[in-house]
Amino acid sequence: MEIAYIPSPSRGVYELFGVIPLRGYAFCIIIGVFVAVWLGNKRWIARGGRPGTVADVAVWAVPFGLVGGRLYHVITDYQLYFSEGQDWVDAFKIWEGGLGIWGAIAFGAVGAWIGCRSRGVPLPAWADALAPGIALAQAIGRWGNWFNQELYGRETDLPWALHITSTTDGRVPGYYHPTFLYESLWCIGVAVLVIWADRRFKLGHGRAFALYVAAYCAGRFWIEAMRVDEAHHFLGMRLNEWTSIVVFLLAVLYIVLSARRRPGREEVVEPGASDGDTDDDGAAVKLDKKSEDEDSETKDSEDKKSDAEKSEATTSEAKTSGAKTSEAKTSEAVKSEDEKETAEADSESGSGSAESETADSSSSVEAKDEEAESAAKKA
Repeated sequence: MEIAYIPSPSRGVYELFGVIPLRGYAFCIIIGVFVAVWLGNKRWIARGGRPGTVADVAVWAVPFGLVGGRLYHVITDYQLYFSEGQDWVDAFKIWEGGLGIWGAIAFGAVGAWIGCRSRGVPLPAWADALAPGIALAQAIGRWGNWFNQELYGRETDLPWALHITSTTDGRVPGYYHPTFLYESLWCIGVAVLVIWADRRFKLGHGRAFALYVAAYCAGRFWIEAMRVDEAHHFLGMRLNEWTSIVVFLLAVLYIVLSARRRPGREEVVEPGASDGDTDDDGAAVKLDKKSEDEDSETKDSEDKKSDAEKSEATTSEAKTSGAKTSEAKTSEAVKSEDEKETAEADSESGSGSAESETADSSSSVEAKDEEAESAAKKA
């Protein structure tokens, strides 16, 4: 008895106005890219970058990622396109599904490196800002596999079983584990994990991106083990399981070594960019900027206080100097007045002495004349 299940779409292509084909797989990929760029732009601005830089770099990263993802899929599943009875032209029909995340990330990183160099920004910082968005893009993109009725697991009678109805490419109708849904939910959890860890530990220098890679690989390993679609095996495990293990170990190793060599987060992610508004996704950075602003305000306050003290000291010195100058002028005026009075007194004294000497000289002459007259009389 069928209790519940997830139905599959009756078709993956819909005609707009009966002319323009709208493919569910391509539509999911496009929505995922927009979500990744939108969230990445918010996080980039929160880190101190310019608006639009993430989109400018994504113009390089997205095409490279699509090419790389398709190449990885075609190379690892070459029997689907180059074996007997297959048409190799189908390898170019990307809209029919088939993108390998490992090739998409590797080639996308090359495109991002080119874009970052053209904008003069560090690739690790850009990757950190975009990491949660990439995880959400994968979560959305996996629903494209639902439209194509692909990427499902073993048969199951669970109430969330996926009902496959297509017989294309050897599919057998039935109820299977919806591994596309498992991976979609896992990627949402990875996005939340990266955002939380970035706020809590202030991840920088590519460590947020490495955390996304490690967390995704951990989920991809057990989800890949459930899939029943044709794949290459090595030592009893699917090729993508081995890839998940290797990439997981490399990501963890990078986190450890990077934390030792370059702890903390980049202070400047885009030279010359003005400080932008922060948001919830950049709360950790927002706190840093707030602290820096407070320090700046404190410093400005101290500088103003110091300037005020210097101004008061200058004013006080000027007043003191003015008072001393006034006292000096007063002293000089008093001294000048005393000297003037002394000079007048000396002048009067000199005049009196001259008159006295003149009187004495006149008296002497009169005495001599009287003596001369007396002598003449006696003769």
